[in-house]
Amino acid sequence: MSRIIIKDGTIVSMDRQTGDLRGDVLVENDRIAAIGPAIEAADAEIIDASTMIVIPGLINSHIHTWETGLRGIAGDWTMPQYGQAMHRGLANHFRPDDIYIANLMGALTSINSGITTMVDWCHNNRTPEHTDAAIDGLQESGVRALFLHGSPKPDPKPGQKHFSEVPMPRAEVERLLKGRLASRDARVTLGLAILGPTYSIYDVTRQDLQLAREFDLVASMHVSGVTPVSADGFKRMVADDLVSDKTNVVHGNDLTDEELRGLVGRGVQFTVTADVELQMGFGNPLTGRLRALEAPMSVGSDVEISTRPDMFGIIRTALQTQRNIDHVQSLRATAKALAKISISCRDAFAWATINGAKMAGLDHRTGSLAVGKQADIVLLRKDDLNMFPVHDPLSSLVTQAGVSNVDTVLIGGRVAKRGGRLLFANIAEKKAALQRSGERILHDFGELPRAA
Repeated sequence: MSRIIIKDGTIVSMDRQTGDLRGDVLVENDRIAAIGPAIEAADAEIIDASTMIVIPGLINSHIHTWETGLRGIAGDWTMPQYGQAMHRGLANHFRPDDIYIANLMGALTSINSGITTMVDWCHNNRTPEHTDAAIDGLQESGVRALFLHGSPKPDPKPGQKHFSEVPMPRAEVERLLKGRLASRDARVTLGLAILGPTYSIYDVTRQDLQLAREFDLVASMHVSGVTPVSADGFKRMVADDLVSDKTNVVHGNDLTDEELRGLVGRGVQFTVTADVELQMGFGNPLTGRLRALEAPMSVGSDVEISTRPDMFGIIRTALQTQRNIDHVQSLRATAKALAKISISCRDAFAWATINGAKMAGLDHRTGSLAVGKQADIVLLRKDDLNMFPVHDPLSSLVTQAGVSNVDTVLIGGRVAKRGGRLLFANIAEKKAALQRSGERILHDFGELPRAA
């Protein structure tokens, strides 16, 4: 039996029963065996956490990891530019090996950043080989992932149906569930990245949601950013009893109040990606409207080509944007700013921990530090200059912490990062492969959109 004691840490558990405390975490094999002060285990490896904040592994609830090799190209893009250049252009030049190296290096970047679980929204599954390559990259990295099988969005060739008319390929879903993603307890599991009413006719939305229900899979869809293909689709999904807590809406900024209430009433999970939503003109993030309905939300980094998987920054953007909206609304209504802050730091930190786990259907396994859960644990140095001194650990995590403070990462009890160093061989070789991949794709595509 493998045993590790994380000793004398400042523990922020995000679990009501465990609470926050100064103490130890005992890991046995892949699970948390005990949490409390002065745990004794003579044969255990000791990790000194006396200068650390100990937190559950962070969860990125929406990321397009396959884009990793093209980082930084979309910093000035609008949503139409993204759709045209990425989905109708660049995506067509990805080979399976491009998907593999992007997913591997994207996942390693996430681990290095304190992310132990990622919801990988893969919508460039051009062939089964592309899909297998994406899964290969995730599995090799050691990250915990919900792999959402999606579909590309190219311009149709003569005689082909538009992608909005093509449902999720049942045969491919069955292949994965009978093969390499058969186990629901594995590190990488399967979900569906469906088109939904925004990007498909309603009959396709219906078929995709029925497929997800048949196989008990999370079904995630983009909502907002473009004019929906099926404008009444959101109401019809509710009326036809097609949605549940296994359904995830990403964005949702322009949903009407009626549509939002209907989806929330069926337990639908929502994910906000504030950085991208603000850049690409989606409107105000859904954060405040969800809060008013007492609906939980998670957060994600979204497109790798314009944002990075830094959950500390992602949390801050979503939090401070909504706080500003609330202050402005108060000023307009009463001529006074809010007397009390509208969203607490603890509420915000839940977006990237336990709420993200619930979105992925993994809250029984991860998202908080509790006995019996998977040992997905992150240690941050609280004596780093940007953190020191730490008077309120939770507030410091949300307002001060960053990727540079991540010292140690455990995923399922395995140490993936220690002393600030990622424990993965041949990083330089893999970086070179990622560089070559991105350069070839850009060369084959041609000129990119540019800012005015």
